[in-house]
Amino acid sequence: MRRRELMLVVGGAMTAARALHAQQPERVRRVGVLNPSLENDPGAQARVMAFVQALGRFGWVQGKNIRIDYRFAAGDPTLFKTYAVELVGLSPDVILANSSSAVAALRQQTRTIPVVFTPVADPVGQGFVQSLARPGGNLTGFTTNDAELMGKWLQLLKEVAPSVARVAVIFNPSRLVSMFARSPCKRPARMAPDAWAASAKVSETGR
Repeated sequence: MRRRELMLVVGGAMTAARALHAQQPERVRRVGVLNPSLENDPGAQARVMAFVQALGRFGWVQGKNIRIDYRFAAGDPTLFKTYAVELVGLSPDVILANSSSAVAALRQQTRTIPVVFTPVADPVGQGFVQSLARPGGNLTGFTTNDAELMGKWLQLLKEVAPSVARVAVIFNPSRLVSMFARSPCKRPARMAPDAWAASAKVSETGR
């Protein structure tokens, strides 16, 4: 077969393959989202909008090639568990978990479906991942509160104000993030040998 004829055959085959692929419906990916807020919370809705817009920039369009199932737990431990069971039962391709409570609930229900969390306080310390660099398992994500990072606050404070010798940390023991916020108090000698850190608990009222 001459070269020109070969190119015509290959080109025709590629054109036919593309046409066949175009006729086949695109697979719709499914994403679950477990949110800790109330469904009508303005902040939660703003995050949902930002999430949808970000997916759109990568070519993922709701109702076209992706379906998103939202669950809003409203801070209720029972709802976290209930919705985690529901989302896992839908067999999504991936689940987005907002908050430690959402991750913990999902972790109890699946060790195979990928779960992406954001933000979670000290995911290593909570046992969600093996390390930030190599999370292992089916959980991965982002953290804004890492115990080791917080442990350097005293060092930074001493650099800014060398004369500081005593630091107080106020935290709410009922909030997990606050528990890690007092981590600098656990290792003051290593972080700032000439500074002393004390912690004080406060509680929310009116709820």
